[in-house]
Amino acid sequence: MLCLLTAGVAAPAARAEQVPWGAGCMPTPPGTMRTSANCGAELIEGRAIAPPSAPIPVKRAIAAANHLRGRTYVWGGGHASFVSRGYDCSGAVSYVLHAAGLLGTTMVSGQLAYWGAGGEGHWISVYANAEHVYMVIAGLRFDTRSDPPGVRGPRWHRAKVDGAGFAARHPAGL
Repeated sequence: MLCLLTAGVAAPAARAEQVPWGAGCMPTPPGTMRTSANCGAELIEGRAIAPPSAPIPVKRAIAAANHLRGRTYVWGGGHASFVSRGYDCSGAVSYVLHAAGLLGTTMVSGQLAYWGAGGEGHWISVYANAEHVYMVIAGLRFDTRSDPPGVRGPRWHRAKVDGAGFAARHPAGL
């Protein structure tokens, strides 16, 4: 499955025309590192498009999250295995981190509150506590909450949420 997700990183030619290089990027002084704060992902019809300059693990994470978006919410889904018929919050975050090469085994939200390095990352931030976990990748939130009525499951959100009560964690270097 990782091969399929990795293969999905490159944008097809038709999509490249719809989203020109630099879409969503803010001008930066020469020598400034691009991050999700100044070159975030685009969200088109519920699907995230990674910035062209994003690091490969970020592109893989976005591809993996796109693969899961809209899947059924299943409490405990994605815990016994990365492959599941549905996913809960921690199963979805674990799946995305694993596909990006950043996590070797599934974790529940309480474990993810201690995963990686402390604080927000440049490209990927995981917000976790004992009850819930969500992540922000290249400026977009991937979460199982805040869905329209009747819709449940992992999906992208533009809206930020208050991170109070959550431990912010990130993969080292990202």
